[in-house]
Amino acid sequence: MGKKNADWNREQDRVNYVLEEITEKVSKLEAKVGGIKGEIVGLRKSFWDDVTVNLDEPDDVLETFQSIKQQSELLGERERSHRQVHKHIKTLERLKYSPYFGRFDFVEENEENLEEVYIGIASLLDKNEEDFLIYDWRAPISSLYYDYYPGEAKYDTPFGTIEGEMKLKRQFIIKNGTLKSMFDTGVTIGDEMLQEVLGGNSNTQMKSIVATIQREQNKIIRNESSRYLLVQGVAGSGKTSAALQRVAYLLYRYREQLSSSNIMLFSPNPLFNSYVATVLPELGEDNMQQSTFQEYVEYRLEKYFDIENPFEQMEYLLTDMDDEKYDTRLTSITFKASLSCKDLIDSYVKELGKDGLRFKNIRFKGKVIVSKEAIKDHFYSLDSAISIPNRLTILTDWLMKELIRIEKKERKKDWVIEEAELMDQEEYLKAFKELQRKQQFTEETFDDFEREQALLAKEIVRRYFKPLKQAVKKLDYLDIIGTYQQMFERYIDHDLTEKWKQICHLTIENIEKKQLSYEDATPFLYLQDQIEGKKSNTAIRHLFIDEAQDYSPFQLAYFKQLFPSSRMTILGDYNQAIYAHSMNAPTLLSPELYEAGKHEVIQLTKSYRSTQEIVEFTKGLVQGGDQIEPFNRSGALPTLTEVETEESLKEKVIERVEELEQSGHKTIAIICKTAKESKEAFEALHDRLEVRLMDEETYSFDKGVLILPTYLAKGIEFDAVIIYNGSNECYGREYERKLFYTACTRAMHELHIFSVGDKSVFFSGIPETKYQVV
Repeated sequence: MGKKNADWNREQDRVNYVLEEITEKVSKLEAKVGGIKGEIVGLRKSFWDDVTVNLDEPDDVLETFQSIKQQSELLGERERSHRQVHKHIKTLERLKYSPYFGRFDFVEENEENLEEVYIGIASLLDKNEEDFLIYDWRAPISSLYYDYYPGEAKYDTPFGTIEGEMKLKRQFIIKNGTLKSMFDTGVTIGDEMLQEVLGGNSNTQMKSIVATIQREQNKIIRNESSRYLLVQGVAGSGKTSAALQRVAYLLYRYREQLSSSNIMLFSPNPLFNSYVATVLPELGEDNMQQSTFQEYVEYRLEKYFDIENPFEQMEYLLTDMDDEKYDTRLTSITFKASLSCKDLIDSYVKELGKDGLRFKNIRFKGKVIVSKEAIKDHFYSLDSAISIPNRLTILTDWLMKELIRIEKKERKKDWVIEEAELMDQEEYLKAFKELQRKQQFTEETFDDFEREQALLAKEIVRRYFKPLKQAVKKLDYLDIIGTYQQMFERYIDHDLTEKWKQICHLTIENIEKKQLSYEDATPFLYLQDQIEGKKSNTAIRHLFIDEAQDYSPFQLAYFKQLFPSSRMTILGDYNQAIYAHSMNAPTLLSPELYEAGKHEVIQLTKSYRSTQEIVEFTKGLVQGGDQIEPFNRSGALPTLTEVETEESLKEKVIERVEELEQSGHKTIAIICKTAKESKEAFEALHDRLEVRLMDEETYSFDKGVLILPTYLAKGIEFDAVIIYNGSNECYGREYERKLFYTACTRAMHELHIFSVGDKSVFFSGIPETKYQVV
């Protein structure tokens, strides 16, 4: 028997042994979890049997409370144990399918014993709980697998650096407990394993990449030194996957100090949140908090405005070029994304400290009971050295006292007496019980008519004033909308350019209609927080921002204020900056926005998503594309089909989709430039094809044929992509170049571009040998 066969058999024997250990552990844990479940059921059934209830004396009440607390803690501890054991069983079940994916042999410096280290998604100890059969991929020693090839190697531990020599590095593909492939390698992760993982069909959920993490991705995952970690990665470079593995690593590395509730991901849209939702659970970790910036904006401001979302802004910019306000809007978007806009607001806030803050009348039953002039006078009577938020706190206290004073006077008004007399039996009983709860009288004393009327009047007025007091505590007396609008009214003549005046007029016009443009969201929130007090979230310790090229310098400054205790991992691609404010301006990926010594930039230039042919085609679409390295996975050339009419386009697209389905592709995206074009394509095709139209309200997607606009496809990949109309009319302006690039780079295996009329001018940078005309 050759050495290769002997090694194979030995490795399969070890897989069998590990599976036996896993099966035995699962059996023991299932017995344990059954016992704990029985205890929990018993505790719930007998909860009150084991509690001493005595409320006669104060000491007895305390004893009863302690008894309930003790029983609750016991039940809680058993329930936590049940969850932990159940979670352990789920991890072991995942290990059964593929217990590990890598091995290396390591000899520590000045030691003789060679250690065989096997790497998997979770650690596994032997039956004696002494030796590791599998090391978790996040363990310190596991970093050797990702960072080194056979030869001298070292890894960091909490106790220092361990140096030594790697003697062997081996990779496995194991499915259902059977060894399918095995190869020794001298590089980080061999092409064979990547071919196996990348060559399959796309999925509606992002895959975990722990078996194929590359050295440069490992630097992202294990980085612990940088306050701001900037990852500039080309399309398909695995930056988002690496970020999610980074979350899993941080939860493992700092498991005593960090939980998933301390980590937040800002993603481009809800669809993307659904796409990545299974990665962390597959690794045995709870999902971190996930949101979009738009969701945060709506949570804060939807009570004030009809809020535009970024996709509506994009739709306007791509479809309404003939609007007379188009250029003004474009300039407004650029300015409000900049730090110059932040500086303007900071100056305005300083002025508001002296004069100009707007307030609203406080009304009761249609009458002004505290005028906005009186509120303003009291606010500006306070020491100007006190910050605006602290003065508002003092002002709120004064207003609460004013309301209490007015409330007392109101009790004697005729409307109160009339309401008490007209009170039906149910309302009367409700008021009686509320007063009795407050121990203001007993049944025996509720027979004095005058006392009864006084108490009822007090209760009636209290109920009416309660929402007023709540509104005052929420600072609803502050006219934040008027204050924001006033900034543009006040500064309308500060800049003599006609463009600035037009921006001011456009902003004022929208605000008066109670409409908030997307570009106004960050400035408005920032101003509100400077006035009312910063809404800092100190619980978030790590913030992840994906598609960072779509965020502005102003948004970064706001994130720093919003999450002051947080480290940030910022990921994106300059070449996919498709929003107006980010096309030729700094974005979160720009190092100059960060303090020196506090940030680190990692570049990912290798694309793993698409075939070599697709990467070679798309790299010709963008500046600096020659720096993009394709992974060595071959496929068909991208195709270009030029047609003369919309009807011909429809027939050709249907024909191509049917061919792709017959080829076995599971996810096929028909990508259009805009939502408007997507709807038109859906109307043209849905009678003949089973297709699904996706928009910004789509939160998940299934396999099949999807129609969607370019900006919703960001961050997602498909087996095959059809560009519905790649004509020069559709993609002919320079600012549409990155939009076209983003659409084309969604394809894993096949890319097909259709054009009604002349093809896009962006083809001029691509050699004709890089695509096929059909």
